[in-house]
Amino acid sequence: MSVQAGQKKTPNEFLKQVIGRPVVVKLNNGIDYRGVLACLDGYMNIALEQTEEYNNGQLKNKYGDAFIRGNNVLYISTQKRR
Repeated sequence: MSVQAGQKKTPNEFLKQVIGRPVVVKLNNGIDYRGVLACLDGYMNIALEQTEEYNNGQLKNKYGDAFIRGNNVLYISTQKRR
């Protein structure tokens, strides 16, 4: 996703744009969840599809759908399609 010079994007705009796309959700405890962002709410509660759990870069588990409580989220970033 590219942003032209002088054009700023709010976090809310970014999150609306990445729904349906692959993301990485990093938790406060260091664990990453990678999957397709299905939806999220104002509390940053996140629903992911095709979810994989990574700890220290190693795949630990695969889940179909996962729900992550927002108070555990450190950040969300985009990920290239698999």
